[in-house]
Amino acid sequence: MTAVRNPVSLSVLACAAWLVCGPPAHADVVTDWNETAVTAVYAAGLSPDLQSRAMAIMHIAIFEALNSIAPRYAPYRAKLPAQPGALPDAAAAAAGHDVLVKLFPAQAKDFDAALQAALARVPEGAGKASGVRLGEQAAAAILAEREQDGATAPITYRPYTTPGKYVPTVFPASSTWNAVKPFCLKSGDLFRPPAPYALTSAQWAADYNEVKRMGAKTGSARTPEQTEIAQFWQLIGAATYNPVTRHAAKAKNLDLLDTARLFALSSIATADTAIVIFDAKYAHNFWRPVTAIRNGDIDGNDATTLDANWEPMITTPMHPEYPCAHCTFQGAAAGVLQEMYGDTLPRFTLTSTAAPGVIRSYERLSDYVDEVINARIYEGVHYRTSGLVGAALGRRVAQEVVKHELQPLQ
Repeated sequence: MTAVRNPVSLSVLACAAWLVCGPPAHADVVTDWNETAVTAVYAAGLSPDLQSRAMAIMHIAIFEALNSIAPRYAPYRAKLPAQPGALPDAAAAAAGHDVLVKLFPAQAKDFDAALQAALARVPEGAGKASGVRLGEQAAAAILAEREQDGATAPITYRPYTTPGKYVPTVFPASSTWNAVKPFCLKSGDLFRPPAPYALTSAQWAADYNEVKRMGAKTGSARTPEQTEIAQFWQLIGAATYNPVTRHAAKAKNLDLLDTARLFALSSIATADTAIVIFDAKYAHNFWRPVTAIRNGDIDGNDATTLDANWEPMITTPMHPEYPCAHCTFQGAAAGVLQEMYGDTLPRFTLTSTAAPGVIRSYERLSDYVDEVINARIYEGVHYRTSGLVGAALGRRVAQEVVKHELQPLQ
């Protein structure tokens, strides 16, 4: 992997990361709606867990519509009745549009314009009308299924305290997401990793001292490139992995249905990954580096020392440390592609609005995942073991999704 400076400012990009070598303004209807949805989830200000749910709902709807016209794979839920001659592009566009309008009504005008642009490329006639109706049915079906999935459950987090003692009053993020209904997994705790290491262990001391040394806001041992990597990967969520899926679909020259299937599998995997991440985080409730390093005298380990002034390079996310969420999302998205195509893709490059002008380049998906693990250490918000466990957890979810969902028909 390499990094180069881009002489052209990338600040004009919306809150997303895009493949520099990506498709032109119009590639195919599935990819177009993927890009539209990624832009929408950031415009709506969603957290990565909510982003992943929205992306999965939309891509399942698109897949179900297309697969109902010319079935090659088991449906996610059921084959929908498709009229003979229903046009796939119309079906996919209508499915994507209707999901996004329902989830983000404030952006409806943008989605309406995107739908009109997509349908303008479809020949007029009965096939177009039939395709639109099919896409609408596919969207309605998955939206109805997910309406009571727990995503809007009230926050029930109970702060840890003793009577009369002040604690910070901001609730941690996503504390109820473990109870959201998975898209594929039987339960959110299916792959819950074991508890982190003992604080008296040598592994804990090694992780503690690495992040203390490499992740400090000031006086760190980071090289300029490592600091650049840390800045780059402050961007989180759907924009950090959907461009890689778009690149894979283009590189493998997938047809429309196979493109829809790939996006659906990736979106299901990342959505279920969000659930297992927060199940594990709140089950283990492990402390963040900023807490541990400022309390290095109470962990019972002589190889760790307190630094009362230590601060991480970036603001620490408001949820427990273990496992690393960013690493788990990357592990899941890369894991789907690894299961289907192996670890190596034609070289792909990413940019980030968190580091304008920087381009990161990869050929191996494992390098892409490893860089995120390192970035979270350089940022001062995660330990190495947490990153490794998270990436492996994401890969395990991806394996389960690819094994059980949208399988080829016999």
